[in-house]
Amino acid sequence: MHEVGIMEGAINMALKLMSEQNGSRLRAIHMTVGSLSSVVPQALDSAFLSLRASYGIDTAELHITWVEATCFCTDCQCEFSFDQFGYICPHCHEPAFNVSKGKELELTRVEWE
Repeated sequence: MHEVGIMEGAINMALKLMSEQNGSRLRAIHMTVGSLSSVVPQALDSAFLSLRASYGIDTAELHITWVEATCFCTDCQCEFSFDQFGYICPHCHEPAFNVSKGKELELTRVEWE
């Protein structure tokens, strides 16, 4: 389960940011996860819950924003859902390998006191 390693990295980054700003208590970590990122949000949440005590952040929360994958067809300038159509444009039926959303795996915000 690679989500544990990902979560450890996110917690370490959050704690570093908090420390640099003289924060004293981590309140929340916000992450953005795309449907093509190979990360399972439920597994990420489970990893966070299992790691909280060992990092001394028992009351901190994890907020995950899920982003569905979309592709952009350069032939007809159409954006469409990867989940429904894969890489084939539903308008011109040409392959569209430009994934415009869905690969995200980002620490987007950290809240502390």
